[in-house]
Amino acid sequence: MLNVFFFFAGLGLLGVGAELLVRGASRLALAVGLSPLVVGLTVVAMGTSAPEVAVSVGAVLAGQSDIAIGNVVGSNIFNVLVILGLSALIVPLVVHAQVIRQEVPIMIAVSVLLVIMVLDRVIGMFEGGILVALLIAYNWFVVAQSRRATRAAAAEVDMPEPGPGSGRWTDKPLVQVGMIVVGLAGLIAGSRLLVTASVAFAEALGMSELVIGLTIVAAGTSLPEVATSITAAIKGERDIAVGNVVGSNIFNILACLGLSGLVSGAGGISIAPSVMSFDIWVMLATAVACIPVFLSGREIARWEGFVFIAYYVFYVTYLILAAEQHAALATMTTAMVYFVIPLTLVTAAAIYLRSHRTRRA
Repeated sequence: MLNVFFFFAGLGLLGVGAELLVRGASRLALAVGLSPLVVGLTVVAMGTSAPEVAVSVGAVLAGQSDIAIGNVVGSNIFNVLVILGLSALIVPLVVHAQVIRQEVPIMIAVSVLLVIMVLDRVIGMFEGGILVALLIAYNWFVVAQSRRATRAAAAEVDMPEPGPGSGRWTDKPLVQVGMIVVGLAGLIAGSRLLVTASVAFAEALGMSELVIGLTIVAAGTSLPEVATSITAAIKGERDIAVGNVVGSNIFNILACLGLSGLVSGAGGISIAPSVMSFDIWVMLATAVACIPVFLSGREIARWEGFVFIAYYVFYVTYLILAAEQHAALATMTTAMVYFVIPLTLVTAAAIYLRSHRTRRA
């Protein structure tokens, strides 16, 4: 019962910490002249990815490398399949042209880079340094691009902007810095509680730390993305719902694994064989799957959102059966290899061809 309390207390602290961090950082960013667009794609995405960063770094420092890698890979899969799926079920999501043209290719590129980096089954300090350097370069590029953007492009993302002289207490720089500090403290404390409880669950249920990281921890640390994207979809700010997910996936790889690699020491972060043989390829497949779906009239339809959620249920079921070595595992593997994967490829090709014909017409 104490571990159950730690788990939910950790989730609560992660959610509150991320909310304070996002609010404080967003207002400070807008105050120094960044456009709402770049705030949504960088500051908000970084803030909602902060729980993943805190959990992964905390897990590495605690010697739980499986949770660190499982949290990042599982969160990226969860973000695309569940968050975009749920948001699309609420209202069909219109995808901003810049997300298709720039952010999705970057997300796929960093996913491919991660696959290449883990071929030797370890992420060391050198690889971590490369990822952090790319994170800095990405932020510099987006900020520089924002300064060249037009006022109309900046208005396409509706972020809260207090404006000078509004007189609200949250507009004071010291208050904003305080929100950031308190938010970071909540993230650190929440990550420690969540990792501690998750390890206890893994031992009590006989499940590996990797499966716990890929499912429970990944879903828990993705709660800020869930809240942000679903709220944006309800309010009609549908491009934020998509941009937040894509931006968060980029930050999960570059920031979470980059910082985790830097603090991992000489041994680095070891990668489990099952991640190499299955999970990381699922992560890459979900990133690539965004291209044909996003190109289909630049909209994620409700039926596509339902398919995304169905795929995630299938994925989690496969993980549980594999962890338990259940007799049904062989049947599900056969269904995946000979039915699910071919059907997915055919559907993606059909969506792409339909959108291509529509654009030509």
